[in-house]
Amino acid sequence: MTSTLTADGAYPGLQLTLHDPGILEIVIRSEKTLNSVDAAAHRALTRVWRDIDDTPGVRCVLIRGEGRGFSSGGDFALIEEMSSDFTALARVWKEARDLVYNVVNCGKPIVSAIHGPCVGAGLAVALLADVSVAAKSARLLDGHVRLGVAAGDHAAIIWPLLCGLNKAKYHLLTGESVSGEEAERIGLVSLCVPDDDLLDRAWTVARTLATGSPTAIRWTKYALNNWLRQAGPIFDTSLALEFLGFTGPDVREGLSSLREKREPRFEEDAPI
Repeated sequence: MTSTLTADGAYPGLQLTLHDPGILEIVIRSEKTLNSVDAAAHRALTRVWRDIDDTPGVRCVLIRGEGRGFSSGGDFALIEEMSSDFTALARVWKEARDLVYNVVNCGKPIVSAIHGPCVGAGLAVALLADVSVAAKSARLLDGHVRLGVAAGDHAAIIWPLLCGLNKAKYHLLTGESVSGEEAERIGLVSLCVPDDDLLDRAWTVARTLATGSPTAIRWTKYALNNWLRQAGPIFDTSLALEFLGFTGPDVREGLSSLREKREPRFEEDAPI
């Protein structure tokens, strides 16, 4: 494998290790609470998929979080920067757009192993993976409305396809989390297993994909992902509206309330 993927520090917040037979393990790691994603890690999580696609020897990807959870989402410093700096807002918008399309267009099959909290950019990758394996204790949460912005970073492109429009609306409009068991029941994830079996099952799936016909598996993935490409305009609209929300007052109140661990006091009405 080329040094692009193995160089220390090439992908801040991510640890990459290549295992036989060609399985690239990506571990989301952060010294901050529950693998939160800062600006550098967000950028790394965006661009790694194109590099994987171009790297010979990688036949499958397994992504997981270190420690007590998959990822707790974007850190507060990044959110604050986006709400106050247009250049940062535009940069992260492009990264959020590219993250989704890069995962969709990565030719190598991707397996996600989800445990504990799974939020934000981490949730986007976990659900866009070709096979998602969740522990029973996993807690999947799209927290955009709680923050005060539209659910835009991946939800509109995939949730309705996975669990249907009614379930998608319920969870995305209310911000109610989904357990691993419930996620499997409604079709949001591929499999749900006991916590102790999570990594074994995810690795078994990854080995099956890594040892299968590369052309058959990659071309099947490419064809199936046309369902997601077809939904591209829906995703683009949702992402634009999410980032429009970062210019308004609700996101500032949402961020303050999260920091202060209290209920938000959002605007009583809106001009739309």
